[in-house]
Amino acid sequence: MDYFFESSGLIYNRPAKVEVDEPYMEYQEPSGFQVIEALLFDEDPAGHRKALLEQAELLISSAADLNSLLYSFDGKDEEILESIRLELLKVITLGITGYDAPELKTGISEAYQSIDIIKKVLTPYLSSAENTDGKLSLSLSSTLAYLKVHTNFDQFDRMEFLTIYALPLQEKLGNFIRERGLEANYKSILNYKASHIFSPDALPASAFNDVSAADLGKGKHADEMKVTLGKRLFAEKILSGNLKRSCISCHNPAKYFSDGLKTSLAFNEESFVKRNAPTLLYAGFQYAQFWDGRVKTLAGQIKEVIANPSEMNGEHKVIVASLKKNAGYQIAFQQSFPAAADPLNMNNLAEALAAYLSTLSPRNSAFDRYMAGDRSAMNKQQLNGFNLFMGKGQCGSCHFAPLFNGLIPPLYKRTEFEVLGTPANADFDRLVPDQDAGRFGFFPISYYQGAFKTPTVRNTAKTAPYMHNGAFEDLEKVVEFYNQGGGAGLRLEVPGQTLSAKPLNLSKKEVQEIVAFMESLTDNLNTVSNTLPQVR
Repeated sequence: MDYFFESSGLIYNRPAKVEVDEPYMEYQEPSGFQVIEALLFDEDPAGHRKALLEQAELLISSAADLNSLLYSFDGKDEEILESIRLELLKVITLGITGYDAPELKTGISEAYQSIDIIKKVLTPYLSSAENTDGKLSLSLSSTLAYLKVHTNFDQFDRMEFLTIYALPLQEKLGNFIRERGLEANYKSILNYKASHIFSPDALPASAFNDVSAADLGKGKHADEMKVTLGKRLFAEKILSGNLKRSCISCHNPAKYFSDGLKTSLAFNEESFVKRNAPTLLYAGFQYAQFWDGRVKTLAGQIKEVIANPSEMNGEHKVIVASLKKNAGYQIAFQQSFPAAADPLNMNNLAEALAAYLSTLSPRNSAFDRYMAGDRSAMNKQQLNGFNLFMGKGQCGSCHFAPLFNGLIPPLYKRTEFEVLGTPANADFDRLVPDQDAGRFGFFPISYYQGAFKTPTVRNTAKTAPYMHNGAFEDLEKVVEFYNQGGGAGLRLEVPGQTLSAKPLNLSKKEVQEIVAFMESLTDNLNTVSNTLPQVR
């Protein structure tokens, strides 16, 4: 349903929150099983009798028309196999996190059903004379056997399941499809040639923004020169109106491309900007820039930051004129944009910076090394933390694998926004409501009031303070905020909160373990020091 009849499939299992389909701004009313679950587990389920009956009737009437979808339906082998590939990916990234059933906690039993269906759909292919190795059949059977025995959602060992069963199964399925010449990608941005979703090459940076658009196909050398130019521009103070600030002012490589402040120092060096400066590591792997997502690409964000009176306060024409006086920059722009008649311009400047930022994805943390096969890279506390993050703590149902940001699996074509009810202060006994309207300030739709982009938690241990306003000074406070049910759970008035207001009931030990896992997501920037700009 999700693959072949996406709009129809949404009727049955749309998230239990209002969503707006951008850019067409089509309103999507919550419906289906997730809505029923939310109503049933509310404090007064009987009070939702009418709504529950309406949802049941919607599902019954919709199901009665399912056969009509198959009228003149003609699914190709390549499409069927891609749908299976994506279904397995949903199990890996969403199913075991409880994304579809956070209250029922049936994610593990549903994962079993999904793998069982995958096996059934693959049966004609597995039975063919061409299939002689049996490796895929064996992997499917062992994965099902594991899921049948280990059914407790909170105690499920997700790391063991992924590394021993699910990821090897994903790799074998990919090889099986490829060997038969049936590989096709009609739906996702994924690189299907990657071994599995945690492989560094699974998500291609080029899929997320317009980097290299101006010189597409002009040669590898030009792209390399563009990255080198962007690295140089990152530390260039000519980009600011007072010739004192550069990108490094708020995104210091020594501080994991953040600045350690609640909110960054403004251009006037007296006041502060509205929001916290997030790390630029992995910034290229998303479809929305800034906390409110008002710009889609890195290049667009760069131009806006440079021109913003509170940030760089640079005038585009003045910047271009100043750079043209520098022979070194003239040569660098010509080499980076060989097809352009007048290569030194603001669009190319932004693209060069974006090309550089798109390289800031080291993927060499202890977690990455563990997923690559080094079983000594993570300790027991960190492994427990991963299992909690992806399970009981429900962190992985918004911070999606593999980048642990708001990039939604399995297609990875949309960046998520959430209303958390983040306060303006960190005193849970005397909370002060935050006045930042979030995405509502850009899209004045009520459901966006207080909505912010879900950032990556990679390298988060190095980028305190946290949240869009820098309200929380340490990760323990952040996890405890979620543990209490966000702002609404802490008795703030947040009518549109998309985060469940119910407590997670994490113990102090479990909170510490989740923090330990997030610490395992810290990259070693010393190994990529040659790509870091020098502070001038």
